[in-house]
Amino acid sequence: MLIYLIYFNIEFHYTVINLLCMIQMKKVSKLFILLFTVFAYGQTSHFVEIEDGRLHYKTIGSGTPVLIINGGPGFNSEGFLPMATRIAEMGFQTILYDQRGTGKSTLETVSPETITLDLMNSDIEAIRKDMQLEEWIVLGHSFGGMMGNYYAAYYPERVSAMIQSSSGGMNLDLLGNTRNGVNANLSQQEVEALTYWQRQYASSQDNDDRRKYVNIMAKAYVYDYSHTTTVANRLMQGDLPLNRMVWNNLRAIEFDCSEALRSFINPVLILYGKNDVVPVEIATGMANTYPNATLVPMENCGHYGWLDNPKTYYGGIETFLSSLY
Repeated sequence: MLIYLIYFNIEFHYTVINLLCMIQMKKVSKLFILLFTVFAYGQTSHFVEIEDGRLHYKTIGSGTPVLIINGGPGFNSEGFLPMATRIAEMGFQTILYDQRGTGKSTLETVSPETITLDLMNSDIEAIRKDMQLEEWIVLGHSFGGMMGNYYAAYYPERVSAMIQSSSGGMNLDLLGNTRNGVNANLSQQEVEALTYWQRQYASSQDNDDRRKYVNIMAKAYVYDYSHTTTVANRLMQGDLPLNRMVWNNLRAIEFDCSEALRSFINPVLILYGKNDVVPVEIATGMANTYPNATLVPMENCGHYGWLDNPKTYYGGIETFLSSLY
């Protein structure tokens, strides 16, 4: 069974794909703007040695630091470069990092013993210490929101504010409800085809079967179907064994940091799409737990606010960040 695919975070907007599309569509001015923005705000790559490997992170811009935790798990952080650049334009320094075993963050051995939330938490701390920061703002999307919650539960004094973007939540309630959200966003024929190709790929492990599966799955995650191909392309690049290891660890530790976060008093922004596969109860549950939370629903929006409703998504982030200082 490939149920774990449902929990893939497919939230990227590939920089390379964007550039190629702009070139093909002869949108030279937009290409120039994107390139100018990337270089104007600067990107610097860094590596941090850890016990069993090394971590890669990238900084963009300058100002108050904002750590961005991408979802998945099992994806690198490159898909978040446009988001990181956009937030840097607001006057902040954004930090992207490849979670252990993904992208340029390497491990000597990738196994259930080296892929755990506790070690992922220590990775975040390793980056903070390398940057010599006392605290930072943490933005987590989807699984990244779960990771952000876990980090804040253990290191609340290091998190000056939190942004939860289409988050997976504070506990494992997501696991029992996401499939319903997927089915609700697809036609009955698509649901049946999804089940069929899921079984086919589980049996064959053939990438053509996987492609057919993710092409359908991607439609469930977006409100605007023009983003479906981009989402499906990203899904194809996920590291399935690593993804499975993380979710197995979440279950093994009985992931639930809601009680610890009841005492987190710093500001929290919670963004969610009204058409997301993640149930609205995940967002409202967090809003009812965090003492100082602001809930921002996004109309006509699936799992990716910056794709389906960028005005509300980035507007909400900018308003929230501006209110902090």
